[in-house]
Amino acid sequence: ASKADVVVSSEEIYYPKAMKLDLLLAMTQESLDKYYPDLKEGGTLVVDTSMITEFPTEKYYGLPFTRLAREEVGHIMVANVIALGSICALTGIVPLDVLTDAVLARAPRGTEDRNKKALQIGHDEAMKLKK
Repeated sequence: ASKADVVVSSEEIYYPKAMKLDLLLAMTQESLDKYYPDLKEGGTLVVDTSMITEFPTEKYYGLPFTRLAREEVGHIMVANVIALGSICALTGIVPLDVLTDAVLARAPRGTEDRNKKALQIGHDEAMKLKK
């Protein structure tokens, strides 16, 4: 299981580690099992249903990020980018165009189209879930 904390605030951030999570993205069963207890009550759980089969709650957003990456983009390395696009749609924390610019500015040369497509797929699939 691996973990990366992302702290977003309009205020100054003094400590870059999340104590209780507002949102947990779990890409593997091991990560879900290990980090689900850190999700605050009422927090948002987003899971990769192509990799996770056992859920600690019935309240989650599930999309097959890895399957979508393989079948729709042709490369499983963008499963996390698809997940980012879905989080963008589910939370509204940042507009898709802003997220796209940020991802493309850091994407390895030659992968821009793949990453842009992955973000859009994640966003579109999550919008379907919200309906």
